Amino acid sequence: MDPEVPKDKYNGVWWIFFMLGLGTLLPWNFFMTATMYFTSRLADPVTEANSNFSANVTEEAPRSVLQAKFNNVMTLCAMVPLLVFTCLNSALHQRIPQKVRIAGSLLAILLVFLLTAVLVKVELEPLPFFVVTMIKIICINSFGAVLQGSLFGMAGLLPASYTTPIMSGQGLAGTFAAFSMICAIASGSSIQDSAFGYFITACAVIALAVASYVALPKLAFFQYYQKSQQNKPAEDEENKMDLLKNDQRQQSAGDDDKHTPSMLSIFKKIWLMAVSVCFAFTVTIGTFPAITVDVRSSIAGGGVWEKYFIPVSCFLFFNVFDWAGRSLTAVCMWPGKDSKLLPGLILARVIFVPLFMLCNVQPRVNLPVYFTHDGWFIAFMILFAFSNGYLASLCMCFGPKKVDPSEAETAGAIMAFFLSLGLALGASVSFLFRALV
Repeated sequence: MDPEVPKDKYNGVWWIFFMLGLGTLLPWNFFMTATMYFTSRLADPVTEANSNFSANVTEEAPRSVLQAKFNNVMTLCAMVPLLVFTCLNSALHQRIPQKVRIAGSLLAILLVFLLTAVLVKVELEPLPFFVVTMIKIICINSFGAVLQGSLFGMAGLLPASYTTPIMSGQGLAGTFAAFSMICAIASGSSIQDSAFGYFITACAVIALAVASYVALPKLAFFQYYQKSQQNKPAEDEENKMDLLKNDQRQQSAGDDDKHTPSMLSIFKKIWLMAVSVCFAFTVTIGTFPAITVDVRSSIAGGGVWEKYFIPVSCFLFFNVFDWAGRSLTAVCMWPGKDSKLLPGLILARVIFVPLFMLCNVQPRVNLPVYFTHDGWFIAFMILFAFSNGYLASLCMCFGPKKVDPSEAETAGAIMAFFLSLGLALGASVSFLFRALV
């Protein structure tokens, strides 16, 4: 190790990146895991009047059109803005100051979540509530895209291991939200009270993420890597000379590419990692939660297990094992960044789409149920979640390391764009996957 590089004292930078990663996905996960609250607000007023968490889980009342389409539309309204704003972030990250992008996004998300908490106490008709909810989801994920792209770009300046805390923090966001939902069910609280607690908790975590980012520039370890990126002596001087000599530049285009690489030339170096992470999240979001949330327990008679089946088997298991997969990359990075096995394993994950379709998804029209027992669904979910977390995290770590250090931030932004593209594609195909069942 270079003796001039300061130590990351108490792993302070690592934990701040972990906290910022948590802040990027916590809002979306709280919306997603509070599905019972949102769908109860979209029911007929008579059905909605005296519902609580336990009642809502066990009752199988006929669903309204808004309730039936909520999960798919929610996912689409989250992922499409995520893609659009990640694309804008990739193109403009050199023109907008990093502090504005990160701190501004966190503060905007905090304000939207405070509004969400307030609206829990406000009575609205189902259609206006549906529209307002989707607008809030669009806003939160738009700012979240700018925040996520900026974080991965910033992590690209540091050693490869500093992408891991972002991915691990994002994984914990889902686990934390799922655990909160289970606690709310166990408490027997009303939906309104539980939802209000959800959103206030999210506000507190986001406020903590803002405080963490304020502290980040004061740490010597982070300062060292920022200064090393700003000091590009020989290359920067050559770039300035090249800009003043346009005619020479045209004659020696191949030479110039080394000094001022375009986004396309960087993409050519990392395209396999970018396409791999895109495909991984297309498969994941195409099935979770649009299909998996509608799986029903095969145990007759209901009872406690039926009440906890989706919160535990779908949301908690997915987030715990996804987090475990993301976190494993901190100690193990197999297969390597040049291995063809990594994209092969990601391609093989497509098998989970028919496997989940053939579980006990209800209501269903076209396909039979082959995997009736709850154990099948749980086993599929564990493998599905772990493979998503581990393989996608490997791609995000390897992408910026396949280019020169001066290109790492742009490579990180490109990887974030393809991650978001996968989320948007997954949200789009989820309508098709659910209709096929």
